[in-house]
Amino acid sequence: MATASSVVEGLRDVIAGNSSLCYLDGENGVLAYRGYNIHDLAEKSNFEEVCYLLWHGKLPTQREWAALKAQLAAARTLHADFVDLLRKIPAKMPPMEVLRTTVSLLSFWDPDAEEMSREANLRKSIRLTSQIASIVATFERLRRGEEPMTPSATLSHAGNFLYMMHGREPDAVSERAMDVALILHADHEYNASTFACRVTAATLSDLHSAITSGVGTLKGPLHGGANEQVMKMLEEIGDPENVESYVKGKLDRHEKIMGFGHAVYRTTDPRALHLRRMSEKLAEVTGERKWYELSVKLEEVIEREMAARGRTTIHANVDFYSASVYHMLGIPTDQFTPVFAVSRIAGWTAHVMEQYADNKLIRPRGNYVGPLPDQPYVPIEDRG
Repeated sequence: MATASSVVEGLRDVIAGNSSLCYLDGENGVLAYRGYNIHDLAEKSNFEEVCYLLWHGKLPTQREWAALKAQLAAARTLHADFVDLLRKIPAKMPPMEVLRTTVSLLSFWDPDAEEMSREANLRKSIRLTSQIASIVATFERLRRGEEPMTPSATLSHAGNFLYMMHGREPDAVSERAMDVALILHADHEYNASTFACRVTAATLSDLHSAITSGVGTLKGPLHGGANEQVMKMLEEIGDPENVESYVKGKLDRHEKIMGFGHAVYRTTDPRALHLRRMSEKLAEVTGERKWYELSVKLEEVIEREMAARGRTTIHANVDFYSASVYHMLGIPTDQFTPVFAVSRIAGWTAHVMEQYADNKLIRPRGNYVGPLPDQPYVPIEDRG
């Protein structure tokens, strides 16, 4: 029986299982997928290659990479009946609610839906990775009163997503910015949504059910919605000259500043460094320098004010600069969290397949704090 002294609220820092997918050193700001440092992957790789790495445990050869790109391209087109269902969803519905429900529906059209072999789950992982991106882009167009785009057979996964959302091929800087964002969000160890996927998979439920659990968990504002809140904060501040008063007011009231601090990292989130550079490059291409300059000043003022007050410095996390990046890519703010899922599906599916490969039912205990188990039963007619 669990005792009060053994309870770890929120399971913070509890080691829940073994994994060979993601290495995370929060003290030193190190993140790696399958042994490959995130800096190398963000600078030299692409999302398709990272998917292959997470699913297979190694970087692909040229032939393997080309084959995966072809498989992803072939899986992007949503079934006509599925698109008809998307058309019936009211445009006012929050995109994460739409994604949660439609990911579950995808299993109706998946030929491997109930097949549990490694090969079948890999095929489903490829389909889900393509289809989730198509769902997010297609619903965005439908709610704007526009017709869905036919997927491109030649663009990268990142480029095709922007093409399907906006109806035009992205410029090279935008495509690369989207690609880097997908790489950086692809996996992050046993975060809440990934753990939810693994808990569902541990019951030997199917892959679509496990991923639906992940999407539902990501929907929560304490997990996936932080970059939406960052963008709302930037819009509230409005201009770099308002940063000083905004930060001082927040710190005076001991209120949280969105996009700063992390549950694991005690130093700079390594992913934020790359998104900062992407934000600067997009500012040059789009001319929307306001959002980048506002973000930079906000980061500088927070660091200075925390030091002046003798408080521990809080650093920008992955959500902070991803907000301005997504905004300059033309992605609506309420689609930021679904875009998170467009990337994280690579990690979710890799974790589910890893869970299946060496499965143990995940069944923690709870520390009971209710009445003692000796309560007298009073017949209903005698209760006052």
